[in-house]
Amino acid sequence: SLFEAPTVAALAERILALTPALRVPPPLTRTSHEGLLPLSFAQQRLWLLDQLQPEDASYNLPTALQLSGHVDVEALRRTFEALVARHESLRTTFEQHQGQPSQRIHAPRDWTLPLVDLSALPAEQRQEAARRLADEEMRRPFHLDRGPLLRSTLVRLDEADHLLLVTMHHIVSDGWSMGVLVREVAAFYEAFTTGTTPALAPLPVQYADFATRQRQWLQGETLDAQIDYWKRQLSGAPAALELPTDHPRPPVQSHRGATVEVRIPAQLVETLKALAQHEGATPFMALLAAFQVLLSRYSAQDDVSVGSPIAGRTQAETEGLIGFFINTLVLRAQVEPKATFRELLAQVRGTTLAAYEHQHLPFEKLVEAVQPTRDLSRSPLFQAMFVLQNMPTEALRLPGLSFQALPLEAHFAKFDLSLGLRENRGEWIGTLEYATDLFEASTIQRMAGHFGVLLEAIASKPDSRLMDLPLLTSPER
Repeated sequence: SLFEAPTVAALAERILALTPALRVPPPLTRTSHEGLLPLSFAQQRLWLLDQLQPEDASYNLPTALQLSGHVDVEALRRTFEALVARHESLRTTFEQHQGQPSQRIHAPRDWTLPLVDLSALPAEQRQEAARRLADEEMRRPFHLDRGPLLRSTLVRLDEADHLLLVTMHHIVSDGWSMGVLVREVAAFYEAFTTGTTPALAPLPVQYADFATRQRQWLQGETLDAQIDYWKRQLSGAPAALELPTDHPRPPVQSHRGATVEVRIPAQLVETLKALAQHEGATPFMALLAAFQVLLSRYSAQDDVSVGSPIAGRTQAETEGLIGFFINTLVLRAQVEPKATFRELLAQVRGTTLAAYEHQHLPFEKLVEAVQPTRDLSRSPLFQAMFVLQNMPTEALRLPGLSFQALPLEAHFAKFDLSLGLRENRGEWIGTLEYATDLFEASTIQRMAGHFGVLLEAIASKPDSRLMDLPLLTSPER
């Protein structure tokens, strides 16, 4: 129905008409934030993982901003102080109380912004030293009971060239939050350097309000209705995706990882978008279906589940918050070798739309309900992830200064394999992130090549049977 209502107003009416009261959380309201507060379900899972592996930095969310122009260091320090005062999540710590985790919000306090000056080094050594610093910062674990769960460091390369390293723990943040942070850092900085008032509306609610509401709402019959859908959806799914690996699987996932670049040229992107649109589907659905074909061919399994994140900000009040709202959906496809790609795309479209309607069940609750026995050697319910980012990464320009987010080397892999793509100047670019305990780089490079061949074939012959779609690149043929 999403694609059958042409205007936003008509769409909103359709959604309200289609949505039983059980599926829509009640409006968010402010609650008291004194003392110990509950965690959201997602936070509780990360807290538990942190108890199991306290020095693990794989849930750090790092970003590096290239600052070009004159930097007012004191204004930047005040910027972070104001940001932390604005978002309670950034001054929250986590502790155990009578065997249960709870969160505590602390009063705003002074912020220190360390400055590392590399400008005295020879030019060719500066970039290397800055990269090393970014790397160390990214790998440094947080202590959830101590906080703050945000760190900022300014690295000076020369007078008009700085690197701002910002790291948050995922328990108080997510990818969307990173966008909020960059926008607000720019707004506060501009205000503090020009002596004006920041043009930011007060936040109507805070993350703790969301966590409290989620706990109160997701129980009893509401919770059961969501769990029933997912139990039916995942009933009889294979225990695991058995991709052929280069090395035996270790008994406990180490989360060590690396990435291989993936690039889908603009012309192919256009064709695939047109195909998706013709079938009433989105580019996400077309790419997911293609990725599931690839995984099916590699694993020789016809039943393929892939995880995919969803923003989890279904209410307008949450849009400007820094916090951990993202949820994970499990999208399962029956990849019938005799079916055509068009047929698979129609199936994936239906599955994805139904999953969006049942997106309120936290992944943690789903795991509890469907796969309570933990296998520490792999992630539960799915081992491959697909992400299509739609967050803009353009440079922010301020008087005398521009901010540009820089890509960072990933050294972690939460899953066996993750395909992450975003649109950039008409192309889809991104990475295949893989567990280095399992795969050699050459294997994943070959897989990226196979994915490219598969997409070309889908674009030119979407009515081919899936079993007839080629994977081999021309040198391999």
